[in-house]
Amino acid sequence: MRSAAAISSVVLWLATTVALALAIPAVWAQLNVVSEDGYAALAQKAAGDPTLQSAMAAELTTRAMALIAARGGGHYPVDSSQVHDVASAFTAGPEFPPLFARANRAAHGWLFTDPRSGQNGDQWVIDVAPMLNDSSFQQVLSSHNVKVPANLTVPLTVSMPSTSGPLRQGQLSRLATWGPSVSIGAAALSGLFALLTLAAARRRGKALTSLGVSALLVGAAGWAAIEACGRYINDALNRTTGNVRQIAEVMVAGAEAGLRQWLDLTLVAGAVLVGSGVLVAILGSLGKKA
Repeated sequence: MRSAAAISSVVLWLATTVALALAIPAVWAQLNVVSEDGYAALAQKAAGDPTLQSAMAAELTTRAMALIAARGGGHYPVDSSQVHDVASAFTAGPEFPPLFARANRAAHGWLFTDPRSGQNGDQWVIDVAPMLNDSSFQQVLSSHNVKVPANLTVPLTVSMPSTSGPLRQGQLSRLATWGPSVSIGAAALSGLFALLTLAAARRRGKALTSLGVSALLVGAAGWAAIEACGRYINDALNRTTGNVRQIAEVMVAGAEAGLRQWLDLTLVAGAVLVGSGVLVAILGSLGKKA
């Protein structure tokens, strides 16, 4: 009987650990990457990074100068430093983060939503026209009689030979469909298995300690997985070039920092559970002696 109870406890503990290892990244990804609102919030936060602001200012300067050159036909010189100063002031101002988040919403929809009839899904792009339509740009653009088009897209990736092939519109739509169910299910299972582990254990202190060890293992494994995935992330970044590469690097760094915070909280929770388990075990032994 004792051996059967011990085996069931070990099985439940393993199930809890596996479910937690799936739940942490799944819930984080659903909230911050798969969810359009979460991804937009991630982009808006990243927009406060000076490196991203500098790269975006350079990209907007390039696009604005191209519009001015097309309008003037190259017949008169244009001071690009003036345009860059305007772009730098814009990206450092309060108007930029919401517009950057808006542009990333559209880019997110292209990747996570099934294409509709009549949509052009040839390339993953970001539309910078709303940014160039901001009042800060209008003064310098109007002085050159430039009208910003309704759409002005910047490619986010370049064509590269890859075993996975180029990105396609709606390629991650299945994640958007199944992501909520998987994340909620994994979280629910980890909680259920944890409760069953406590219920099946003969010693509550030992059970709490084992659950703490589970959290510590998951947190440490998560940190190791992020380091191991560095090469694959770099391969994905190699699909971008120039200013877009710098912008993507800041976005990825922000996402990694957010996931690491979740893993840190998991490690802290694990340490608390281990400490609580030891305390419960000590109190239990003292109670028996009394």
